[in-house]
Amino acid sequence: MGNSLPRPVAVVVGGGGVLGAAHAGVGYALERRGFVPDLIIGTSVGALTGAVAAAHPDRAAPWLDRVWTRLRRRDVFPIGPGTSRAALCGDGGLRRLIGRAGLPPLIEDLPIPFTAVATDLVTGGEVLLDRGDLESALLASAAIPGIFPPVARDGRMLVDGGVIAYVPVRAALAAGAASVVVLSLGPSRFTAPPPRAGAIAARAGELLFRHQVERDLAEVARRLPVVVLPTGVERWPSPWDFGHARRLITTAAGAAGDFLDRLDVDGPGLYRQTGRALTGAGR
Repeated sequence: MGNSLPRPVAVVVGGGGVLGAAHAGVGYALERRGFVPDLIIGTSVGALTGAVAAAHPDRAAPWLDRVWTRLRRRDVFPIGPGTSRAALCGDGGLRRLIGRAGLPPLIEDLPIPFTAVATDLVTGGEVLLDRGDLESALLASAAIPGIFPPVARDGRMLVDGGVIAYVPVRAALAAGAASVVVLSLGPSRFTAPPPRAGAIAARAGELLFRHQVERDLAEVARRLPVVVLPTGVERWPSPWDFGHARRLITTAAGAAGDFLDRLDVDGPGLYRQTGRALTGAGR
């Protein structure tokens, strides 16, 4: 697979809370086939996944597997007394998770070039964090507005990169990538939500993200090969439900591996799984 993709190849890792467990499964498929990217760009939970992969390009998946299968909601979203007025949860759990990942203090010390994507809360602009303190970059990229506190960095107030780039493929294009591999998009089909205010609001947010992602994929695929690795997951949990990690990892590893073994890239276009078929440029 890697030989058929023009270099440099960027791996782009999107957001989605516990949906990031599927990143570990897709990572297994890539590592087992000896694939190593030239650069990695991540948003939100995808920034943490991407940083781990950039630090340990041949053995990130097992570490992510262990983390996701042991993690509980309260470890990441500790709602309770003592949280600040700016957020429902403190970021102590995220800091502990980052601290256990064996990461260097500076982004530029990672073996593979890495960028975390955040959003400027004042201007609404996309902020690409590719140098300097790694921990604050990951905290900023994952700072879900209202859930985690914003991060002050370089005179800016930063929040979750998913606000503007849920799957940051445009950042890969700007970074000079000649091809892009995307991990992973999360749900693509939806059923009617329960008739509850929270569920309806959440579905509206999902639809906003989906339209943003599809627009960005189409834009970049007109110029580069963009490979969207499937997860095979049809029943996605909510982003806050940590009880399904093993299923997401196992299913994604199998689906992505089968897809990679059939992948043949022959120019710019969007290469993805549609039902049981692999579609893309020239197909």
